[in-house]
Amino acid sequence: MQKQPLMFSSYVYARWLDVLPGGMAWATCIGVVIGAIFAPSKLLIGVTLLALYLAGRFVLAGTAALWGLRQISQWQTIDWQSEYLRRATRDCLRLDQVHHLILIPNYQENVEILRRTLKNLAGQKNAAQQISVVLAMEMAEAGALAKAALLRAEFAGCFAHVLITVHPAGLAGETRCKSANLSWAIRQARSKLVDDPAQVIVTVMDADTLWHPAYFESLAVLFATDPRRYSTYWQAPIRYHANVWGAYPLLRILHASASAWELAYLVVPWWRKLPMSSYSLSLCLLDRAEYWDVDAIADEWHMAIKSYFVLGGQQWVQPVFLPFLVNMIPGRTAWAALRERYQQSFRHAWGAKEIGYTLALMVLNRRVVSWGVFGLLGRVAHDNLMAGAGWIVIFLGSQLPLLFHPNWMHVYWSVPGILFQAALLVAGLLTLMFWLLDFRIRP
Repeated sequence: MQKQPLMFSSYVYARWLDVLPGGMAWATCIGVVIGAIFAPSKLLIGVTLLALYLAGRFVLAGTAALWGLRQISQWQTIDWQSEYLRRATRDCLRLDQVHHLILIPNYQENVEILRRTLKNLAGQKNAAQQISVVLAMEMAEAGALAKAALLRAEFAGCFAHVLITVHPAGLAGETRCKSANLSWAIRQARSKLVDDPAQVIVTVMDADTLWHPAYFESLAVLFATDPRRYSTYWQAPIRYHANVWGAYPLLRILHASASAWELAYLVVPWWRKLPMSSYSLSLCLLDRAEYWDVDAIADEWHMAIKSYFVLGGQQWVQPVFLPFLVNMIPGRTAWAALRERYQQSFRHAWGAKEIGYTLALMVLNRRVVSWGVFGLLGRVAHDNLMAGAGWIVIFLGSQLPLLFHPNWMHVYWSVPGILFQAALLVAGLLTLMFWLLDFRIRP
C-alpha cells in the first residue's frame, strides 16, 4: 500500500463522503413517498422483495446462531495447554512469551463497574505474569486520576503492570471519542511497557466487559500458533448478560436479537467478519497501521478498515467462541428504555461515516481493490443503511399507500401482500427464537 494520510478528516472530499449515507437514505425515503402516491402496486412489489430478502437473512442468521451455540459448547471443553501442543510448530511462540496488553478506555464510568471489570481480569490464568492493564482515563472527567489511582492500588499485585494514562482534552484535530483516547493510551503503553512488540497482543475492551474465564488463555494459544498472527483480529461473541435481570424487558428482546446476529456473523463464511465492541489484535499490526485515528467514532470498524488497506487486503478476523458479557443500556421504565435506546442508536449511526471512509481508501489504493474489498464495502454499507433506511422503507412502503389510496386495502390479499406479511411473520418468529435461546443461557 502506498503511504497515504489515513486520517478521515484529511481527505479533501470528506464532506461529500460524509453526507453520502444520509443522502442515500433520504433519497430512498422520498422515493417511497413518490411511489406511494403514483405507483403503489409497484412499490408494494419492491417492498415485498426487500422483506423477503430480510426474512431470508433471518433464517440464515437463526441457523448460524444455533451452530454458533454448538461451537461455544465445544470450545468451553477445550484443554488449552493440550491444544497448544496439538497446534505447535517450529515457528510458534512459546506460551510464556505471549503478553497481553489490555486497554480499558473509560469516561465517567462508575468505579464499581471498573472494579468488577478488574476483578474479572485478575481471575484470568497467569494474570500476574502475562497481563498488563492500561486504565485509559480522560482529563475532561473530574476526579479521573484519583479514581484510577485507587483502582491501581487495589489491583497492583494482580497484574504484571497497571498503567494509568490520561488523555488531554481539546487536542487539535481530535474528536471527543473512544478512538482518540485509545490512540493516546497505546502510545503511552508502547513506550513504557513494551520490550518486544512481536510478543504482545493488544485487547481493547469496554469498561463493563466481562471476559470468559478461559478467554486470555485461549487467545495466547491462538496468537502463539497462528502463522498469520500479525495480520489477524480475534473476536469473541457478545452477550448482554452482565445486568440482564435489571434491564427493561423490551431491551432484553432487542439485545438477545443483537447477540444472535453478531454470533451468526462470526460463524458463517459468506458474511464479512468485522471486530465488534471488545476485540484483540497484535501490537505489530497496530504499529503498521499507526494506531487509531483520533477523529473516528466507530473505533473498531474504522480501525479494521484502515488496517485492511495497510495490509493490502491480507487481513483476517478469527472467532474465539468464548463469549464475553456486557451491560445492556439502562432503563427501568418504558420511557427511560426508549430514550436510552434512541441515544445508543444515534451513537451507532455515526458508523455510517465508514462507508465514505472505505470508498476513500478504495480510490487512494486502487491496487488493493478486489472482490474482498467490495465484500468489506458491502458489509459496512449494508449494515448501516439497512438498520435505518431499510426498515423505514418496509413500514412506510407498506402503509403510506393506504393514506393516499384508501380503497387500496384489497391489495394486501394479493400475492405480493401475502408474501410481505409472511416475510414479517418469519422475521418475528426468528426474533422470538433468538429471545428464547438467549433466555436459556442467561446466568
